[in-house]
Amino acid sequence: MGDVLKLGKARKARAEAAAKARADANAIKHGRTRAQRELDRTQAERAARRLEEHRRDTGAAGAQADGGPETEIEPEPGS
Repeated sequence: MGDVLKLGKARKARAEAAAKARADANAIKHGRTRAQRELDRTQAERAARRLEEHRRDTGAAGAQADGGPETEIEPEPGS
């Protein structure tokens, strides 16, 4: 003869297996590993740094490299 099964446990196990299968399918469809996210982040940082390194300084005469004025504006007396 067969073993005695508790129907509640069997139902719960079947629901958990279905949820796990659905989660795995979603992870494949949408998910990315931590290594993939970090790789994309480091590649974006390298690209931004490389672009900044190749930027040409086209500032006008008398302007600082950051584009600001040579001297700072002093506050008005009495303010």
